[in-house]
Amino acid sequence: MTMMDLRRQIERLGTDLTPEMIAGTQAIFAARFPGVDPATHIERDLRYGPDERNRLDIFRRDGTQRAPVLLFVHGGGFVMGDKQVAGTPFYDNIGAFAAAAGMVGVTMTYRLAPAHRWPSGPEDMAAAVAWLRANVAGHGGDPDRIFLMGQSAGASHVASYIAHGPSHVVPGSGVAGAIMMSGIYDVAAAMPNQFQTAYYGEDRSRYADFSSTDGLLASAVPQMFTVSEFDGEEFQVQAAALAAAHAQAHRRYPHLAYLAGHNHISPVLQIGSEGDHLGPEIRDFIAAVSAQR
Repeated sequence: MTMMDLRRQIERLGTDLTPEMIAGTQAIFAARFPGVDPATHIERDLRYGPDERNRLDIFRRDGTQRAPVLLFVHGGGFVMGDKQVAGTPFYDNIGAFAAAAGMVGVTMTYRLAPAHRWPSGPEDMAAAVAWLRANVAGHGGDPDRIFLMGQSAGASHVASYIAHGPSHVVPGSGVAGAIMMSGIYDVAAAMPNQFQTAYYGEDRSRYADFSSTDGLLASAVPQMFTVSEFDGEEFQVQAAALAAAHAQAHRRYPHLAYLAGHNHISPVLQIGSEGDHLGPEIRDFIAAVSAQR
């Protein structure tokens, strides 16, 4: 399949996050994933907090020491999702990519709405960061080079953790960088939907307090963002508004990658497969930030 054929397949699935679009995208990239290299060691379901969903998996290669740590936070509209999608290679593909790139890869689950509302996201991020800072050296990672990477709701949780100081495990957040893919940052400006209500609650007058834009702009944590060509309208508008706010505050464009030919979920599914352009960009971002520390 050529890259143009792949683009056409993704475009035909549309931009709406329907079950058909999600399953169709997963099927395309599951067939393209070469599998986890047998040299990658995986430790499953390590507990980072008291809740049943406070679990993470660690991916590494032999001989890895003091390596950057890439922690991936899945999406799911705040109400669903897991670090492993049953019957697919996702999101082991991201942990395996990190391990193959000389890092320690980590994938995590977190508590879900509506049983757990704001600020459960940044709270769980804080618990995972605290656990990694205390334990990842024993798995070959550098506790001073933890990079958070979230997609969709996961990006919103990463943004919330970076932006809201009260959740930080140490002053400044305790992480070296953050990668946010197709997230919602200005909650107050977002179009109302059932997923936001499930997580942020019915009182929209409080949504400005839950937004992350101002905190992201004020943070010294290096940040990378992505938006996809076939993302839904809300994610396109949020990325554009973030870029405008960043330019106004810092007089320069943010590190915002436009992922041509991709939809809301396809970039993370393609990581580690043929044609993956995002993985190398993430690797380069982490290398550049690490070199400056």
